[in-house]
Amino acid sequence: MALRHAVLAALLEGEHSGYQLAKSFDVGMANFWHALPQQLYAELAKLEADGLVAGREVVQEARPNKRLFTVTDAGLTELRRFACAPSKPSFIRDDLLVKVAAADAVDPAELIAQLEERAAIASGKVELFDKLMHKMRGELDETEYLARGAQVGPYLTCLRGRRFESENREWCTETASVLRARAGVDVQR
Repeated sequence: MALRHAVLAALLEGEHSGYQLAKSFDVGMANFWHALPQQLYAELAKLEADGLVAGREVVQEARPNKRLFTVTDAGLTELRRFACAPSKPSFIRDDLLVKVAAADAVDPAELIAQLEERAAIASGKVELFDKLMHKMRGELDETEYLARGAQVGPYLTCLRGRRFESENREWCTETASVLRARAGVDVQR
């Protein structure tokens, strides 16, 4: 997958400025694709040059002018082509897992602290996904939204992100507990 496909998918939600796109990425897309704002602006320029998005300038009185972008028919065709191509299997590449693999040779207190920090970060992300998904659903419960809600794709990716972070939290908590019990380490939570 290229950044271009993630940008095109994000723009399916509607017209966005580069700034709005960066915010959208930071919340909704961040669970499966990370991009810096500079990368997004550069990609928008490439997509516009390739005819996959259309940009229009909005004149603002008290602020600098901004450009708003939408997906073109060619962009939709590219997304459809991408969606039909085989996907590569995903993999985990995480320095914390390398540290845990070396648990028998490193300071368990430091490792436990890092695991607890990661669990806390994951908890925060779970809460963020819960709020975002509730906002997307509105008054519908999850079953109703999945059956008939608008724009189910972004919701499904948030659901996957929530499950991923929830599992991260559980694994980090369990792993810290195992290491604490094995080493007899008394670490404050």
